[in-house]
Amino acid sequence: MNHLSCIEIEPSRTADACVIWLHGLGASGHDLAPIVPALGLPAHAAIRFVFPHAPSIPITVNGGYVMPGWYDIRVIDVERDIDEAQLVDSARAIQALVDREIERGIASRRIVIAGFSQGGAVGYQAALTYPKPLAGMLGMSSYFATAGSLAPDPANAGLAIGIYHGTDDPMVPEELGRLSHQQLSEIGYAPFYKTYPMEHAICAEEIADISLWLQETLL
Repeated sequence: MNHLSCIEIEPSRTADACVIWLHGLGASGHDLAPIVPALGLPAHAAIRFVFPHAPSIPITVNGGYVMPGWYDIRVIDVERDIDEAQLVDSARAIQALVDREIERGIASRRIVIAGFSQGGAVGYQAALTYPKPLAGMLGMSSYFATAGSLAPDPANAGLAIGIYHGTDDPMVPEELGRLSHQQLSEIGYAPFYKTYPMEHAICAEEIADISLWLQETLL
């Protein structure tokens, strides 16, 4: 199978866990890879980080300009008119990366899916529908785009979910983060939710919180 092109950062010892981390619209895996050293994980952490690159597609709200994107956005309002079929296809491509990690010897319960903005929306779909139990899902400055159609797989009924959002986000308003928390709670999950005084970004305090979450979850 042809997998998405990825940046992979290996630990100093044989990996026994993995974080698959999805970037946002118009970005690439290169934008997120510098977070790994900033996490300040202990030397004994054996976590492989995988940063896939989205394909380049026309984005309607950007005048049809071709850029890296996990799915098209037709209208950029609170309701978010998106190409859901493209989002689901992207989620399947991420699930194929999970399958590959399992084939490489990582147990499914040792795999985290994380995503920023569009990447988080794909991450929710990929993690909640994956047929084997995962370690967790992290959504950053994102939203639960497929809340109305997603059928969760029972394998991940108790999935640990962390939601992080900027209170001053002009691209993905914080109300969408709160709505994601509500929607996930309504279908039986118990997501953790935290905000930061920032716009559409990832701040140092958030990175520190994610580091703690990863250590609690994977170490």
